[in-house]
This record gives sequence, C-alpha cells and structure tokens, in this order.
Amino acid sequence: MTMRMISFLALSIFFIQVPQGQTGCAEVDSMTEAVAGESFLLGCISCKKRAEVPGSAIVEWHFKPAGTEEYIHIFQYEYPFPTILHENFEGRLEWQGTMWTKDVQIGAIFIHNVTYNDTGSYRCTFYRTLYLSLNEEHVIINKEVELTVVEKANPELTTVISEIMMYVLIVVLQLWMIGVLIYCYKKIYAENEAREARKAARSQNKFIDLKDPCGGVYLE
Repeated sequence: MTMRMISFLALSIFFIQVPQGQTGCAEVDSMTEAVAGESFLLGCISCKKRAEVPGSAIVEWHFKPAGTEEYIHIFQYEYPFPTILHENFEGRLEWQGTMWTKDVQIGAIFIHNVTYNDTGSYRCTFYRTLYLSLNEEHVIINKEVELTVVEKANPELTTVISEIMMYVLIVVLQLWMIGVLIYCYKKIYAENEAREARKAARSQNKFIDLKDPCGGVYLE
C-alpha cells in the first residue's frame, strides 16, 4: 500500500458531492504527510450552507515554505481554467476540485513529484459569490494545511488502510457468496417444484384413466 492508494481513498471521500445539485458536499480535512518523490492530494472543501442558492467561486492556493514568514501565490482556478503561478511548482500542480461548473465547492489539487522543499503551510482560499434573489453576496473562506514531507510513508497509517481494505474485500466476498447461495437455492427449489408438479400431473392423468369404467366400450 503506497501513498497513491491513500491519495485515491482521500479523493474518493472528497467527491461525495453530486455535480448538479451538490447536495452531498461534506467538509473533510486534508492529510498532512506526503512522501518525497510521490504525488500528494492537498484537500480543500468549502460547502455552501444553502445548496439551492446558485453561486460561483474562484479558488487560490498560497504556500509559505517552512522557516519563512511570507506566503507566495502558487495556483488559481477560475472556471474552467487552472493556472500555475509559481515557477517552483510549474508542471507539478493538477486541479482535482469541482469540475464542469462555476459553483466550486472542492478546491483540491495534486502535487506531483513531491520534494522536501514542499514542506510548509498551504492556504486554500475560496472567493465565493452567492446569487440571491435580491442581490449578490460575496464570501471569503480560508483553509490551512500544514504539510510535512517524509522519506517513507507512515507504516502505521498504511497498515490501518491495508486492514480496512482487507476487511472491505472480505465483506464483499461474503455478500457475494451469500448471493450465489441464495440464487442456487432458489433455482434448485424451483426445479424441484416443477418436477413435483409434473409428477402430480402424470399421477392425476393415470388416476383418471383407471377410473373410467367405459374405456374401450362403444354402443352401436
């Protein structure tokens, strides 16, 4: 189990929302430990309090390297264009947030080929506009992620995830086996019922033939 699988599981959680109505949005904190040389998902979710209100949002990411005091602007997403704004991240950032709509609620990005220089604080900012019936409301939401880069994945975390995946697989296989057994039982039961019905029909026909006293007798 590698950080790729961990990132995949996190991404699966982030995409709980429904793209059209976005009524299933759930705010989940980003993970904070990346492995050098691999990809890492920086999570950022900001759910609207009222999903039925139409809106739009611009997402910006800023980065403050460890040991410094100033944030640098590294990324911006304004539907439908993602833009990398700092040379240190050129070709390494990939938008993984809400697609196909201006009403962005997930602002996650992938950092590819993580380096130790990526250690530090990341700030995700939503500049959201809500289109109310009488006017527009502008809201700014900030999310902070403290990222640490390590040489190898935390073995305890990967072990837990491996065990979870194993138990999920076991449950799925057991449910599949139960389904197969039920199907086979119903099929065998139906065949037995049909066989018994055919036997009963043949027995009834024989009984009728034996009961007829005039069989073979014809009057002129």
